[in-house]
Amino acid sequence: MSEMTSISPVPHTDDADSDRLTSLLDRAATGRDDQAWSNLWTELYHNGSLQVSHPLVLPALTDMAEGDHFDTAAAALHLAGALLVQADQRYETRKLRQQHASEVGRLLAASNRCRQATADRNDYCHLLEAVLNLEGGIHWAEELIWGIVSEEYELECPDPDGCAAVWVIIGEQGFFSSSEDHALSDDAEILPLHPAAPPRPRRPRAPPLRAGPVGRPRGCGARPAHAFGEATCPQCERRFSIVGQVVARSS
Repeated sequence: MSEMTSISPVPHTDDADSDRLTSLLDRAATGRDDQAWSNLWTELYHNGSLQVSHPLVLPALTDMAEGDHFDTAAAALHLAGALLVQADQRYETRKLRQQHASEVGRLLAASNRCRQATADRNDYCHLLEAVLNLEGGIHWAEELIWGIVSEEYELECPDPDGCAAVWVIIGEQGFFSSSEDHALSDDAEILPLHPAAPPRPRRPRAPPLRAGPVGRPRGCGARPAHAFGEATCPQCERRFSIVGQVVARSS
């Protein structure tokens, strides 16, 4: 093996990043490389060793989102939405969204198409998260959708004295609040939730949150409606906004 000399070509950092991104994005686009997706999340989202503002990132994710492979499209939409929200918060500006307005519009359209085409409840919920993230203006979509998928939130009563922790159950067990973890107590007092209409995307061109050709997956209408509704604290009987407390917890 020959030794590297002082005139041996050494790639610039930008070139190295481009090569790394190209490799990861190409591997992710195959739909068969979970490690590539894991690396993209780690290097773009978690530790920022690769820059989301790199010109390869959003165009490549947009192309994947518009492809025929559902799992690849859903993964691209989930990552793109998360990256845009993180950029909004990190730089306190929507500059990245504005620079990639065309891609954001295409991603939003793709997320609505995928959401309406899936019969899987969890896929539907994660695609709804992507819609909210791509719409922008909020930073709590992940917290909201996590509760819908896991079927519960552990929140604090908004009473100034912080009177109690409140478990909010949304799912197969029903729709209610409790002052105890219902799974660990058979005699915990439960109070029904008060549902609200589910949110609708704010872009005029976006279709409303309605069933697609295969129908909305079971539970995906009731759960967002209850998550955007109100719960009652079993201790002080104060009604409060569930999503309001989710926002407070994620702030």
